Amino acid sequence: MTAARDEQSSTGTGARVIPIESAPSWTGSAGPDQGQGLADRLAGSLGSLLAGRTGAAADSLLGKGWEERAAAGLGFLRRRITGDYEVDEFGFDRELTEEVFLGALRPLAEKYFRIEVRGTEHLPAEGGALVVANHSGVLPLDALMTQVAIHDHTPGRRHLRMLAADLVFMLPVVGELARKAGHTLACNEDAQALLERGEVVGVWPEGFKGIGKPFSERYKLQRFGRGGFVASALRAQVPIVPCSVVGAEETYPMLGNAKTLARLLGLPYLPITPTFPWLGPLGAIPLPTKWTIQFGEPIPTDRYAPEAAEDPMLVFNLTDEVRETIQHTLYRLLVERRSVFF
Repeated sequence: MTAARDEQSSTGTGARVIPIESAPSWTGSAGPDQGQGLADRLAGSLGSLLAGRTGAAADSLLGKGWEERAAAGLGFLRRRITGDYEVDEFGFDRELTEEVFLGALRPLAEKYFRIEVRGTEHLPAEGGALVVANHSGVLPLDALMTQVAIHDHTPGRRHLRMLAADLVFMLPVVGELARKAGHTLACNEDAQALLERGEVVGVWPEGFKGIGKPFSERYKLQRFGRGGFVASALRAQVPIVPCSVVGAEETYPMLGNAKTLARLLGLPYLPITPTFPWLGPLGAIPLPTKWTIQFGEPIPTDRYAPEAAEDPMLVFNLTDEVRETIQHTLYRLLVERRSVFF
């Protein structure tokens, strides 16, 4: 049993662990017939509402193709009500991620941060790969934006399965949503399991040291730990794809850290920025910086035997190679950048 599944069985609050081959239909307290009847009545009511004069008004307001979009939305709603959808053994809900989570994040990526995505040809069209990226920006928006970039800019619209810290799954609501979006606990067992079944896995080795570092240390990579992610890639025989993100550092410039209050709240840090906590909830709005996400050339691991994962010197050297590649790419992108905001 993986660590993620151990965590769920011990807390009872994680996402439901269901093999995707045998995922059942869930209908809550109502039976399947009741759920289907409710879906049919709802679809009929909305269909009647959008007919006649209301439909004509929708044509002018929503433009062409709104009927197809409405039909797709009703189909999604029907499947949610009747339980006709699947999640995999880690709790990943593909349809919910594509229709809701990525749909909500896409305007942030395309309109707000105006992300320029480069090097997606280095991501394999199929099979496993480990994406290793720098981490910054107080909140892990860079990880979410990388998830959108990989899905929207790869031919197969691949999903990034992110390895997240324990704290994510301890938070109410957030932990459940993270499971459904394809995230899992940052441990070697889960990483290797996902890589071996051909998933694209994302890891941010700097962890809280990266997103919680002061603004004065922006774009200076923190320590990458002991290289557990490299060992997982070696065992699974999948390439390591370095990923460099520029723009996230300036979304929440961290000028200070209220360490005492952070310890009382059980948080790794409590940032003080030019807008937070001075503006209250408005201080949580990120600055509209211009981002670049660059995927580098993959570093192959299949030239080594899987047993090479037990060689600490090899793991250290590969970890250092990945780190140096990301750091040099960050410096190059910063030199090319015209402005933080444009």
